[in-house]
Amino acid sequence: MTLITDQQELNGLCARLSTEPYVTVDTEFMRERTYWPILCVIQLGGAKEAAAVDALAETIDLKPVFDLMRKPDVLKVFHAARQDVEIFFHRGGAVPAPIFDSQVAGMVCGFGDAVAYETLVQKLARGTLDKSARFTDWSARPLTERQITYALADVTYLRKIYEKLKARLEATGRASWLEAEMAILTDPATYQMEPQESWRRLKVRTRAPRFLAILREVAAWREREAQSRDVPRNRIMRDEALMEIAAHAPTNEKMLERTRGISSGFGTSRGGQALLVAIKRGIDVPENEAPSLPKKEAPPRGLGPVIELLKVLLKMRCDSDDVAQKLIASSADLEAIAADDNADVPALKGWRREIFGEDALALKHGRIALTVDGRKLRVVDASDGQNVSREAPAA
Repeated sequence: MTLITDQQELNGLCARLSTEPYVTVDTEFMRERTYWPILCVIQLGGAKEAAAVDALAETIDLKPVFDLMRKPDVLKVFHAARQDVEIFFHRGGAVPAPIFDSQVAGMVCGFGDAVAYETLVQKLARGTLDKSARFTDWSARPLTERQITYALADVTYLRKIYEKLKARLEATGRASWLEAEMAILTDPATYQMEPQESWRRLKVRTRAPRFLAILREVAAWREREAQSRDVPRNRIMRDEALMEIAAHAPTNEKMLERTRGISSGFGTSRGGQALLVAIKRGIDVPENEAPSLPKKEAPPRGLGPVIELLKVLLKMRCDSDDVAQKLIASSADLEAIAADDNADVPALKGWRREIFGEDALALKHGRIALTVDGRKLRVVDASDGQNVSREAPAA
């Protein structure tokens, strides 16, 4: 059991790990009561050692860890990296790179959509996890032996998982399939929380330009308040109240306080006055400059059966090629392909087109067909009925 609370020990650990080809990384954090995650523990694993770094220790400066995350010749291996990378970006000022995400690699290697770490531990590392410490309070000190053991398991098993996934990717020629996904994870734009874009997270009931203009401004006000006060968004104001404000556009304190979800006296407070200013900005936006939502149109009549056939083909191809469906195409992508041969979707580009896109267009235009042979589902040439390629068990 290794817990680092001393700066000299941390410096030494990071110096040793910086000479390795790859390190495994995980974090434990708390976010229930804050806007920004509270980084509590950082786990780092190397070929001969693994350690949990107490990120809350008063004597610890995490700069050596952040420097290690930036080191270009050390691969950083995560599982489900997005939240961990977000923390390093906001705390350390840079996105860790290069990185390898075992969850994405697991999807490429046929372990299903959003494969859990526990599943990879069982199937690739032949281990088991003690999950009893998973939802403990990681900010409480001292950390227990059980917590530290649990935390270290997230980077020790990950080494075996990485080695086996890497071997599978190289054997199947699929290593390049991860490049686009890793590019998204290492793009700083993925983690930049722009207040003016926060309205897009909301489930909007109307597309009216004035409503959206006001909603954009009041959602941005809430985001800035939450960031500056470091509290969850809903502690500032609930989504429903933002919708009510955007719908009724109150212009003074009394009208604001009559809005459902707004407490008496809020209108005259500092926050209330700032909110009224935001509402006014939304009201004053010219209609031709108001934000808009992409139109979601129902598929043209008659395409429903085509879309359903494409879903069957997608499942079949993903089963036969041992790759997660989520990585190839979404339901919206299938609808787009059904409506347009040149749809701008990932499934019609690169390796996804080879796996699924070409066959999707061929099925759509009747060049191939699906047939059931006993308990097998087959793709056949529509002109002569000959088997085209892969097969899958019928449902």
